[in-house]
Amino acid sequence: MVTSKIPWLDPELMDVIRLFPEAEDLEIEHEYESIGLMFRNRFRFGASELVFDDFAPAGDYLHVPEKSLIKRYAKLALYRMLSKMFERKLPWGALTGIRPTRLAYIELGHGADFRPLFEQMQVFEENTRLVARVIEGQKEIYEKREGNCDLFVSLPFCPTKCVYCSFITAPIEKTRQFMPAYLSALERELAAAKPLIKNLRSVYIGGGTPFVLEPEELERVLKAIAPLKEVGCEYTVEAGRPDVFTKEKLDLCKKYGVTRICINAQSFSNRTLAAIGRRHSAEDVIKAFELAKPYGFDINCDLIAGLTGESIEEFKVSVDTAIALDPANITVHTLCLKKGAKLKEESSHALSDGGMSEMIAYSREKLTGAGYEPYYLYRQKYMAGAHENVGWAKPGKACVYNVDVMEETADNLAVGSNAISKRVILKEGRIERLASPKDIPTYLEKVDKIIEEKNELFS
Repeated sequence: MVTSKIPWLDPELMDVIRLFPEAEDLEIEHEYESIGLMFRNRFRFGASELVFDDFAPAGDYLHVPEKSLIKRYAKLALYRMLSKMFERKLPWGALTGIRPTRLAYIELGHGADFRPLFEQMQVFEENTRLVARVIEGQKEIYEKREGNCDLFVSLPFCPTKCVYCSFITAPIEKTRQFMPAYLSALERELAAAKPLIKNLRSVYIGGGTPFVLEPEELERVLKAIAPLKEVGCEYTVEAGRPDVFTKEKLDLCKKYGVTRICINAQSFSNRTLAAIGRRHSAEDVIKAFELAKPYGFDINCDLIAGLTGESIEEFKVSVDTAIALDPANITVHTLCLKKGAKLKEESSHALSDGGMSEMIAYSREKLTGAGYEPYYLYRQKYMAGAHENVGWAKPGKACVYNVDVMEETADNLAVGSNAISKRVILKEGRIERLASPKDIPTYLEKVDKIIEEKNELFS
């Protein structure tokens, strides 16, 4: 635990502590002072005291608020201390934020090269190059324009709950009773959303596993979205797992203009799939691809590095198999265990590197060699080895929704339980958020109030 004489720094410094699990039992005191362009950070723990003096480039004062500089150098100092103490450097150095690209865009927006900042924050060179590639991959999509909007529809229902999952989803047999009322609530929210939407760039139906709905239930959702969707708008359904794939559901997606589906393989190891609570095999995933390909959808495929006991060789097979299936997008996630994940609560699964670096390096090499380029990137707390999640796409196949959401450049009008709407006010550089209840019964009780609040947010 770390306690600062500047109270608002406590959560920022704790983000650095979490990168080093061994440090969570330490009692660290922090003091800060500035002398001209120098930022001095002093840490005391036990009988030890360490002082770090950092000099900010004069140019930083032209576009970086002083509070941000104080935070930056305090985190860097603590990272250097812990890195030396535990003899370990981390791939993203002292950066702890969700979006490394945001820092890069800020620097670029002021005519500066972001690379010196990343070097100063001790980011590995290969990750600095990755950020540059991501920014290049976003060029055709990245657009900051007031009024752009994406629509998200939440269907938090799954066949089973995976052991690594921290979402609110529950097995469908436990939530089926809510389905009729939930679909009615979605229809009301979507009808109320129509006058609020302008410049719609994408629609995304996520979960959960939307294909767990029966065909007639799925059609109700697709039909309610139809009046909102604009011609040429990207339209994604996170179909999910192969054990709920049917031709009838794919037919419905085609009928209502869906352009992209997600097949969430996670792994092509049958042993791993069983260990994480899946009721299907790797062969079933391949069959789902074969079933979907004649429809002409762009297909997204997800993999997770670091799943329960999975070896480096097993992960490499998953990467090779995914590439062979030739989807438009492949996203490589790093295992992240949050509160609510069964794997976190019931085991001592270590979030150490454990071969993660080799897995990540292999995926980057193979995907690049197969013609994929990275186009979106984000990080989370409690990620194994302090790595990242990266979306890779074939040329011209990057997902608009993923870029808009990760870079927060467009409004996100979200409906359903656990849906978080965001209004992006670019002129003021701020975002207003409205979160719907996570619990389905509570959401159903409050849907009228949610509609009112959303009208206020986007009016």
